[in-house]
Amino acid sequence: MPLPSGLSLLRERDFRRFFIGYATSLLGSSTASVALAFAILTTGGGGTELGLVLSARIAPLVLVLLAGGVLADRLGSRQVMLTADTVRCLTQGALAAVLLGSRPPLWALVTLVGLWGAAEALFNPALNALVPHLAGTASLSDANALLGTAASATSIAGPALAGVLTAVSGPSSVIALDSASYAVSVAALLLLPRTVRPAARRSSFAADLRSGWTAFRSRIWLWVTTVHMGLMNLFVWAPFLVLGPVVAQQRLGGSAAWGLVMAGYGAGAVAGGLALLGRRPGRPLLVGTAASLGWSLPPATLAAGLPLGWVCAAAFLGGVGSAFCTTLYLAGVQGGVPPEVLARVSAYGSFGAYVLGPIGLAAAGPAAALLGSARVLGFGPVWQVAAVAAVLAVPAVRGARPRQPARAGRGRPAERAKEG
Repeated sequence: MPLPSGLSLLRERDFRRFFIGYATSLLGSSTASVALAFAILTTGGGGTELGLVLSARIAPLVLVLLAGGVLADRLGSRQVMLTADTVRCLTQGALAAVLLGSRPPLWALVTLVGLWGAAEALFNPALNALVPHLAGTASLSDANALLGTAASATSIAGPALAGVLTAVSGPSSVIALDSASYAVSVAALLLLPRTVRPAARRSSFAADLRSGWTAFRSRIWLWVTTVHMGLMNLFVWAPFLVLGPVVAQQRLGGSAAWGLVMAGYGAGAVAGGLALLGRRPGRPLLVGTAASLGWSLPPATLAAGLPLGWVCAAAFLGGVGSAFCTTLYLAGVQGGVPPEVLARVSAYGSFGAYVLGPIGLAAAGPAAALLGSARVLGFGPVWQVAAVAAVLAVPAVRGARPRQPARAGRGRPAERAKEG
């Protein structure tokens, strides 16, 4: 039975293998985060210990990200991803063993979770550079939509599954399953064609960083949209993530209500990803930037004091917008940046988009104490509307188009030869 046009990529053997391995590891990761939190809290730890362990994962994501881009461009995406997932498999196995104890030592948790985060920072830029080799330029939107939909679906299913498994068999077993999920991803990556990168002039690590930065800043559309995403995380999304639960506790019904809001966001992201399948906008950055307005809707409803149903509906639309924006932004970058610098450019883009997020998370509470939650939440949507209008006024963003399509499939040996 033929697959719908948007799912036709799954007929490609290499993409299908990678998709199965990647989706499996995403599901494992989404269960592990919940299990780890309960493991710390049920073995005598408190908020301070939990915050320290979670920070140990986030910090390497920022610090190692640029190095991950350089290594992926030097060694090849497949090799770097294999290394990253092997490390994550071993790390989670060790973490499961540590959690078998009645009171796991904090230093061991911090060390293992830090390695987990560092490996994730190596994996992500390599992933962005691998997708064009698996899908071809013509199918980038479908590939990113499928991968994004898998991420959104597992972010909904994973925590629910983790809650049940943690209650039945304990957090250590859930972390062990996460280790097994990375083993599945390693197996899938090993099944991809083994290729050799062409010989290139040797350069220093710093020179590779500089050349990646040059490629990033020379594209106006790229750094403008990256700045836009970074400020959106600072002013819009970080305050929503911090103050949203506070507002939910005060007037919407507590944690159950907040769970419904975030489930609505996840469901919207899944719906948005599915809606994009088979559609390839000629100007992905223009459409994606306009869709980023979706992130302003949930905080706007909270600031306006609307009831839970409206907030959930706004979260659903925000999820749809996030799927459109993320998918089309990735397609625009992958289709508009030369393959030899794509991982480094992706790393700079991710760094710029997320580096201000921790500041927003830390500042939201004090700002709300000074100005009130409604004002802090209300500023974000106003900022986002003005920012989207400013970004869309940039001709380079409106006119950005992907490179000419290359047919996906096994018949692209010249393109695959670049991948290691």
